[in-house]
Amino acid sequence: MSTGEGRHRSCSADGRVVSAPADTASGYDAYGDELRRHLERLAEISLSKQQLTDADLQQLRDLAAGAASRGTALRVVVCEYFTSACRAWARLPGTHHADDLAELQEAALAVMRAVGDSAVALSEGYESAQRAAIRGEEASRREFVDDLLEGRTDLGTLAERAERFGLRLVGPHSVTIARAMNPFEAGNAATRYVEEGLTARFGMEHVLITTKDGLLVCVASGTARGVPELFAAQVCKSVKERCQVAMSRPRAGPSGIVLSYKEARSALDMATQLGLTAPVVNASDLLVFQVLGRDRAAITDLVATVLGGLEQARGGPEALLETLTTYFASGCMNTATARRLGLGVRTVSYRMARIHQLTGYDPTDPDQRYTLQTAALGARLLGWPADPLQSAD
Repeated sequence: MSTGEGRHRSCSADGRVVSAPADTASGYDAYGDELRRHLERLAEISLSKQQLTDADLQQLRDLAAGAASRGTALRVVVCEYFTSACRAWARLPGTHHADDLAELQEAALAVMRAVGDSAVALSEGYESAQRAAIRGEEASRREFVDDLLEGRTDLGTLAERAERFGLRLVGPHSVTIARAMNPFEAGNAATRYVEEGLTARFGMEHVLITTKDGLLVCVASGTARGVPELFAAQVCKSVKERCQVAMSRPRAGPSGIVLSYKEARSALDMATQLGLTAPVVNASDLLVFQVLGRDRAAITDLVATVLGGLEQARGGPEALLETLTTYFASGCMNTATARRLGLGVRTVSYRMARIHQLTGYDPTDPDQRYTLQTAALGARLLGWPADPLQSAD
């Protein structure tokens, strides 16, 4: 197949040869033999009026797949094919030796059908090769993401592989994770929406969006301000059901990404365990819970010692513990506590006095308040009183 210089030839609707840009012919000398064999098949079909065989069509699929692997555009493949078919039309024996118009029409129909089938086969082969390449790229990206988040390979190799996917691991990075009722999957509508929104705003070198274990994960460079907040907003827009987002603290280097990922997952799990309903949870806000959770025996002992007396309340400790928790969340103000609980101020005052009576600790005393608040936090962490306290012995 000749490529020429400066311009490449194509055919118009009436069969005349016209010029096309020279770049449409690049890389196609290697396919000259295959196309010549195909044109010989068109010559045979113009006489026999038969269709292309499965082997003929597969040959064209393979030809297009080879072009796709070389990075040649599909329009180039199709342009080259139709140009060759147009050049061969006048020399096809079925058209050249037709005795009358009816024979010419019959030959033309057979050749046009073969050309149409050929165009479909070329597209199928090209698209099949593209899908295979995309699957291979996705598998490679998935392997890189798993290694990055789990810290399963050396840092130098990770940095080199990150460059391939446009991510720079230099400097601090934060990790933000989202969980929804329906698990996030690679390529689904919600994942694409979030990824397209963030990469369009910050660029692929600053943001990596991926899925892992049904979660949507965002690794963001510390130089890109506002990524976690925009990620949370995009997630909330992309899913209709309830979702929750956890943000880690920024850390430097690939090893920092591993720590930030684990911190964000831990914060998300802890928010679920504590029944937190806020759509966005900052890991730094849950540090006190993480500290308490590291010594379960100690916090169990604290809750039993400080709050165990509430079990003597009529109807159980739930109402008094809820009042105490809301009191601390309201800045230790009876009026704000009553408003949040939908109670009268006198009722709140009575309950606070009852808590003092049953526990021996006064919530209004600054020196005793910290012990009560820590015990109340520990109760939420342990799920008490819904879950009975388990002795460490």
